[in-house]
Amino acid sequence: MNKRKLTALGLTFALAAGVSLHSPLATFANDVGEEFPHTIKTHEQIFDGSKDQYAGKTVILHSNDVHGAIEGYAWIAELEDDFEAAGAEVITMDAGDYSQGSPNVSTSKGAAAIQMMNVSGYEYATIGNHELDYGIAQLKENMTQAKFGVLCADVLENGKNVFQGETLYETKGGTKIGIFGMETPETQTKTNPALIQGLTFLSNSSGKTELYDCANQEVEKLKEQKADIVIALAHLGMDEESKGDGHRSCDMYQHTEGIDMILDGHSHDVMTEGPNGEPIQSTGTKFDNIGVVVIDDSTKKISEHYLVDTEGLEKDAETEAAAKEITDRVDAEYGAEIATSEVTFASEKTENRCYETNTGDLVTDAMRWEVGKSTTSLTTPEDNVVAIFNGGGLRAGLVPGPVTKKDINTILPFGNTLCVVYVSGQELLEVLEASTFSTPAASGGFPQTNGIKFTIDTTKEYDQGELYPDSTYYKPASIRRVTIESINGKPFDANATYAVITNDFNAAGGDTYYALKAASSSFDTGYPVDEIVSDFIVNALDGKLTAERYGTARGDITIIKEPEETAAPAETAAPAETAAPSAVPEESAAPSATAAPAVSPTAAAPVKLTAPVIKKLKAGSRRLTVTWKKAKGTFTGYEIAYSTSKKFTAKKTKTVKVSAKKTSKTIKKLTKKKTYYVRIRTYLKKDGKTTCSSWSNVKKIKIK
Repeated sequence: MNKRKLTALGLTFALAAGVSLHSPLATFANDVGEEFPHTIKTHEQIFDGSKDQYAGKTVILHSNDVHGAIEGYAWIAELEDDFEAAGAEVITMDAGDYSQGSPNVSTSKGAAAIQMMNVSGYEYATIGNHELDYGIAQLKENMTQAKFGVLCADVLENGKNVFQGETLYETKGGTKIGIFGMETPETQTKTNPALIQGLTFLSNSSGKTELYDCANQEVEKLKEQKADIVIALAHLGMDEESKGDGHRSCDMYQHTEGIDMILDGHSHDVMTEGPNGEPIQSTGTKFDNIGVVVIDDSTKKISEHYLVDTEGLEKDAETEAAAKEITDRVDAEYGAEIATSEVTFASEKTENRCYETNTGDLVTDAMRWEVGKSTTSLTTPEDNVVAIFNGGGLRAGLVPGPVTKKDINTILPFGNTLCVVYVSGQELLEVLEASTFSTPAASGGFPQTNGIKFTIDTTKEYDQGELYPDSTYYKPASIRRVTIESINGKPFDANATYAVITNDFNAAGGDTYYALKAASSSFDTGYPVDEIVSDFIVNALDGKLTAERYGTARGDITIIKEPEETAAPAETAAPAETAAPSAVPEESAAPSATAAPAVSPTAAAPVKLTAPVIKKLKAGSRRLTVTWKKAKGTFTGYEIAYSTSKKFTAKKTKTVKVSAKKTSKTIKKLTKKKTYYVRIRTYLKKDGKTTCSSWSNVKKIKIK
């Protein structure tokens, strides 16, 4: 506890010394990837009250993808105290992406995150791609203040590691724990390339094995130092778009010998093992959970590992006070109401990175508006002006009600500036083809557009060409999937010149946008996109985000899918999760137009499944917890539908899937003071088909 008391004083001094509060703000959507096996325990389940319960044990506590949720550091600090009080030696680690994602950290360019990690007592951290959002120089400056070790083996500058690759920690009980850090190679395209010039990210692109070779070398170094246990502190994740070049944590494990545990981040997954039983643990995001790895010093082996649900955990008072000091400052500056929204704006990875959304429409509307204010700013006719914003840059949404400047900065966290790039029609086709290479699967480069009406035919395979320079993405060898129907209502001309209004990240060749970087002419206005959007809402929309304009997306993008898949039409409202299909005809809950249903209903079930029974609902602040009686028989998992409609109509209903092992689930980010109706069913995936049970009893509860 003493180390935290000392650093709390340092935090007060650092903030008082002039940390900037004027860069753009953001908060990341609480999106979670594929469902992986996971064990989650409560505080009551892991402590019996005795002082020697964990004597002779070393406990690793870990977090990942905190994304500026600085209030959560008080949980991990208190949990550290609890384990120490029960006799354990505790090591606290983070797997990256702590510097970006909330106004509470982005206003200081990540410095506040480092200070909070100091206060809460971290020993080690690796870096995530978002640590480099402010550039390598800023990251280095931030890390001069870190009172924890920064580990990253696969990012080089002039052939040398930017940070230490590995370290050996010897516990009081004599166990030698080797720890090495790994960053996703995709950082080179997920961060503004202009801010990371001179860095090399070891990767497996174009058939290379640099990532695997690096990991094996790190393990070998640690084994030479007689490490009993090797921990990879990784920011690799399990995203499907990382699979092609083998950049996922499970890929690294498969090609590496000697790793005992991977503490992972990047994809926001909740998991305690990988898809094939790999020892990979990840907590989700924003302190949804805290990871625990228990090491028995007598056997020098990992005895157990699991996640702790943060719901109901007590908070360390000093760490909580340090966080409040930061949040109070930010709220005072950015909390004023500037508008009102009648609708929900898309926030999830499965929306903005997959198909056209109303959030993408809003942002690109604002970009066109800003440039259109001057009739002399462009050299092309107005009919040849379009806008493109990468879906991965839209990190949150809006809910109906008051809108603040902080909310707008929440959507746009990166401080991107508005740029104009002049391209030929053929180059524009390349941009769209490359940026939809994985559609219908999610990709951060998915183009949210204005002025372009086009179709993506996902029944055709992406024609992968050569690797773009300094990238993990591939140039299309031909244009197969994208067809442009019109530009601002006029016929598309492959030989014409078009002005593409975009952000500096795309203009510099970020994500799949190398063709913009290679364009012959461009300029940067220097205007921050988040400020442009705020001005547009206030001045062009009179502070009103109406259902008439943004209740559905424009419908500029058409996606053709395989017949057995449900297409995600462009005319969508934007729910936070997948809309729930109904199994009961009279409730008129057909699959939502917003996204493919989480579980496809079947006409006749070849296997009889038993519906579970909801035992109780518990309401919290913008959340509810549903508990049910475990269903009998064999099945894949549960599907929970929750709705503000008693009839579970599609537009007001969302679903979430959980594993068959669970009997409770907390659903977050709900609307305050709304009544929600909840039901649950089982489903079984077998032989490529999904069978569902009937729905359970329905219970309702009012959210606090």
